[in-house]
Amino acid sequence: MKDVIVSVTPEIALDELYGYAGGLGVLEGDKFYAMSRRGAKYYVITLLYRHGYVDYSFSDDDTPIPKEQEQPINIETVLRPEREFKVKVKGHEIIARPWLYERGNAKVVFIEAVCPIWARRYCEQAYIENNFEENAYKYVFLAKAAATYIRDYIGLDKVRNIDLQEAYTVLVMLALPEFKEYRFITHTPGPWGHPVYPTAMLSEEFGFGYPEPYVVLTKIGMERATITYAVAAKHEEITKKTFPGYAEKISHITNGIDLERWVHPALKQLINAKGLENLTEDDLWATHQQAKKDFLNFIKAYKDVNDEYLERPIVVWLRRNTRYKRPYFIARFIEENNLKDVLFVIGGKAHPRDVDGLSFMREFHKLSKKYPNVVHIHDYDVTKAKVLQTGGDVQTFTPFSGWEASGTSFMKSLANAIPVVSSKDGAVVEVVQHGVNGWLFGEDLRELVNIYTDPKAQEIDEKDYSEFSKYLLEAINIYGTDKYRTMSLSALKTSYKFVDINRALDEFYFKKPEEIKKEPERQKQ
Repeated sequence: MKDVIVSVTPEIALDELYGYAGGLGVLEGDKFYAMSRRGAKYYVITLLYRHGYVDYSFSDDDTPIPKEQEQPINIETVLRPEREFKVKVKGHEIIARPWLYERGNAKVVFIEAVCPIWARRYCEQAYIENNFEENAYKYVFLAKAAATYIRDYIGLDKVRNIDLQEAYTVLVMLALPEFKEYRFITHTPGPWGHPVYPTAMLSEEFGFGYPEPYVVLTKIGMERATITYAVAAKHEEITKKTFPGYAEKISHITNGIDLERWVHPALKQLINAKGLENLTEDDLWATHQQAKKDFLNFIKAYKDVNDEYLERPIVVWLRRNTRYKRPYFIARFIEENNLKDVLFVIGGKAHPRDVDGLSFMREFHKLSKKYPNVVHIHDYDVTKAKVLQTGGDVQTFTPFSGWEASGTSFMKSLANAIPVVSSKDGAVVEVVQHGVNGWLFGEDLRELVNIYTDPKAQEIDEKDYSEFSKYLLEAINIYGTDKYRTMSLSALKTSYKFVDINRALDEFYFKKPEEIKKEPERQKQ
C-alpha cells in the first residue's frame, strides 16, 4: 500500500536541535509535528548539521563575528542511529549514517557523512560552505543518500509522493529516476532560490544530459515533477512570470503554521475553554497580558527592561536579516521618532557572507546600545521565537514587494491576536485586511524589481517607508484603546483557521483538488 509521504529538504527546525537558517526550516518543522499528530506515515529527509547554522558575537566596534553554532544538547539524546550505507560522490565512496528523530509514525531522517574526512564538511553547517564546489557536492550527496534511503530503507512500493523542497533537492529526481510521483515546491521568488549547476558535473554524477553548459536546478524540478507548488497565491503569479514555459504545471498551496507549536499556552487554553467565536475583547486582553509578562521576563536576559512596558506598546521586527526584508525600515523608524515609551525588540541572523545582512545586524546592535528601549536579539531561534512572537503588541513585516514567497512570522502574530503592520507581499495579501486586523503599506508589485541595481527600488522604498511610518505610528498610538482591542480580536478570528498548517496539509495530502477552495486575495478585490 502506497501510504508513505516523503519530504526532502535542505533544513528543518525541530524544537531540540539546530539545523536551520530560516523560514523553510521552521515550515518543515511545523509540517512534521502536525503530520505526526495526525498519525501519518511521513518521512522528512535532510542533512545532519553538527554545528547547526551560525551564531554571532560582536567586536568592540559592533561588527558581527560569525562562529559555529553548537547544538544545545547531545544529538544522541534525541536521535537514534541506523545502519550505515555507502554512496559514491566525485568517484569516491562516502559512508553515510542515518539518524532518526521519531514522533509516532512520522520520522525525520538526518543523513550524516561519516567518512572520508573531507566529506564531513557536507554536514558541518546549513548553507555554509567554503566554495561553490563544496556547495554543489553537498546536495549531490544529499540526493544520493536520500535516494538510497527511500529505495532501501522505506521501499519504493510504499511511497505515495516525494515532495522536494527548494531547488537544491531536485537532484533526488536524477538519483532516483525510477520514481515518478515527484512534486516540487519552490519557496523563493528571488534569484538565490534558483541555483545554477554545471551540466558536466551532473552528467558525471547522474548521467544527466543537457544541451547547455549550465542548468538552472529549478527547471529540472519543474520539468520532471507532476506539479510545482508555490507557497502563496501571489508567489504563484510571480513564479509563472519567471518560468513561463512551465506555467501550466505551476499552482500554489499557501503556507501555514503549527498552532499547537506557536500559540501561547494561555491563549490556547482560552480558545479550548470558550471556543474561538465566543471570545471577547476583555478575554483576549487579559490573556495577552500573560503572554506579555512572559515576553518581558524573557528579554531581561538581554537587557534590564522595566516592567512598565506591561502597560506600554511593544513593537517587534524579528526574522532572517537580509536586504529584501528591509530591516532598515524599523531601524530608520527608531532613529527618526525616538519614542521612549515604546519598547522595540529587533533581531535575526544574517548569512556570514551576506554583507548587507551583516551591516544591518551591526546597525541593530548599535541601536540597542544607544537606546535603553531597544533590545537586539542577535541569536534569534525557534525557542526564542515561541516567546517573542506571542507577547509583542505590534508585528512589523516589511519585505520588498515581490520578493517574499509567503512569510509566516506575521501568521504567528495574527494567531496570537497581534495586529500586523505589513507590506503587500507574500501570503499577507490573502489574510491581512487593512484597518481590520492590521495595516497594509506600499505597492503590491507583481514582478521582481532588482533591489540591487534598479533605480526604481529606492523610489519605491521611500514611498513605502512613508506609509510604513504613518501606520506604525497609528498602531502605537491606539495601543490599549477600544480600537486596538477590536483589531486584536479581529486578528485572531479572521486568521486562525486560514493560518493553520493543517489547512495546508489537507490541500497537500488529504483533499482532492476539486475539494480545495482557494481564498481570494483581499487586496485584488
